[in-house]
Amino acid sequence: MIHLTPGQQHESTKFEDVLDAVRVPQAIGRPRQRPDAVAGDKAYSVARVRDWLKQRSIQDVIPTLSNQEPRPNFDKDLYKRRNVVERCVGWLKECRRIATRFEKLAVNFLAMLKLAMMERYFRVISDRA
Repeated sequence: MIHLTPGQQHESTKFEDVLDAVRVPQAIGRPRQRPDAVAGDKAYSVARVRDWLKQRSIQDVIPTLSNQEPRPNFDKDLYKRRNVVERCVGWLKECRRIATRFEKLAVNFLAMLKLAMMERYFRVISDRA
């Protein structure tokens, strides 16, 4: 799921919209609409996000800011698994057309993101063959 926001708007403003679109596949039956946990960086350490997750019984794996009280039940092992997403973002930043935002229109930028992800997917698939 991708939501584009203006450059000056923080990504956490679309947090609820993105998670409402989540579908977690299961071996049997229809996909679940709620993940067991959500990991995010410190930018998501705000009451609005934590309250939204708590109301839906979703574990938040978000570290606290330096001016916030540390959370004793923070799952460091689960947080480490965020590196998969961070590596994907890092790879996208290496795509010059995306990193420098050549495409000024959101629809064109989104198309370039999709093309980059398809290229990455097919490269991984061909490497496995």
